[in-house]
Amino acid sequence: MGAHGPPHPPSSHNKHRTSSSSSKGGGFFVPRAVCAWLIVGFVALALLHVLCCTPPGTQEAVLSPLLQYVDDTYNFVSSSGAQNCSHSEGRWVYAPGHARRYNATECGVKDSHNCIRNGLPDTGYLDWRWQPAGCRLPAFSARAFLSAVRGEHVAFVGDSMARNQAQSLVCLLAAAVPHRVVYRDPDPRKFNLWRWAFPAYGVTVSFYWAPFIARATGKAVNDSLPQNMNHVHLDALDDRWAADADAMDVVVLAIGHWPLNGAIYYNNSVEIGHHGHQDRASTRVGYAIPMRHAYRRALDRLMVTSAAGRPRTVVLATFSPAHFEGNTLTTMCPRKEPYKPGEKELRDLEKELVSIVYEEAEAARARNGGGDGDGVGSRSRVEVLDVTKLAVMRPDGHPGPYMHRDPFAHEVQPWMTADCLHFCLPGPVDTFNEILQQILRKRR
Repeated sequence: MGAHGPPHPPSSHNKHRTSSSSSKGGGFFVPRAVCAWLIVGFVALALLHVLCCTPPGTQEAVLSPLLQYVDDTYNFVSSSGAQNCSHSEGRWVYAPGHARRYNATECGVKDSHNCIRNGLPDTGYLDWRWQPAGCRLPAFSARAFLSAVRGEHVAFVGDSMARNQAQSLVCLLAAAVPHRVVYRDPDPRKFNLWRWAFPAYGVTVSFYWAPFIARATGKAVNDSLPQNMNHVHLDALDDRWAADADAMDVVVLAIGHWPLNGAIYYNNSVEIGHHGHQDRASTRVGYAIPMRHAYRRALDRLMVTSAAGRPRTVVLATFSPAHFEGNTLTTMCPRKEPYKPGEKELRDLEKELVSIVYEEAEAARARNGGGDGDGVGSRSRVEVLDVTKLAVMRPDGHPGPYMHRDPFAHEVQPWMTADCLHFCLPGPVDTFNEILQQILRKRR
């Protein structure tokens, strides 16, 4: 054995550590770096166990919060292989707490969509995440969204599902960034024109009630009239949103339910046909042709540069189906979980409504030199927000009878109704805005 030199005198730090250990009867010291590696190793083994030895549902429940944290922290865009990503196809996976992002009362949603405040007992609809085919959909990030539309006016134009999505977006943004209401209908029961501002980013968000996009009177403006009593003028756009169109930078158009209800259609004040009025002498035109005319007129109006000199982005949202099943308050929309893949397919009507949107979007691009943001000479871009498949798979998450606070606290009244069309806020409709965020971030 080799000789050893005299030991170096211990430093004051080492003296302290030695005496401390001795006072505890020969304690054992583990360096901090070793502790860190032990923790990393333990976490790695735990994740390996989850991936290898647990059912897929458990894997998703465990890993989803971690992936959501990474998305929120680093604002990843959906996938480097975006060309292989289809947000419209996929499945709902269990992700505890994924949709518990805001307090609907604090952001002033419509009372009938504030399900938690109204006492809806089962909130499991908040524990699901949409998993697209071929990529991951990042969780919504208010700052990423606002950065993508900095200085712009985002307008939702259409029916009550457009309003449902607009209020969802405002709540998602307001949970993270200060905002203020710029304008709202004087009648507190009306939500036909609302506007919110996010001053730190110079962003405005608006909702315009226009259930036919075109100019309409009758039931569209007077709730007391029969459901099919609408008079729609296909030669003109709705006055309110059309007057502000030049100041819009992002426009989300969403209709579908109202044209199905029935209407009488006009061109230059001359009746040209009807849908749902068998007693009329005019031609039966159905709903598809008038919808195409309305989309076409709106798109031609919007496919020009905005007043601020920026190309405009027009987003056509597809149909979000209802889930009415029974005929009583408690059985109309009773399901508590999403449908599994293959369990619920689109009906022919829903497929047709989706096709109308895609075909009119493509026709608008062709009429306007590309219109997808890539073609030389294109002034504005047209995108499709396809939510039909993911929405039809969510029979849960509707207000049902909880459109009012504690509906069963007293005797059930005959005038009470159930809502199996709109989504609770927060709820599945927030996913519409997660996809919208990816569409808008892709522009830059």
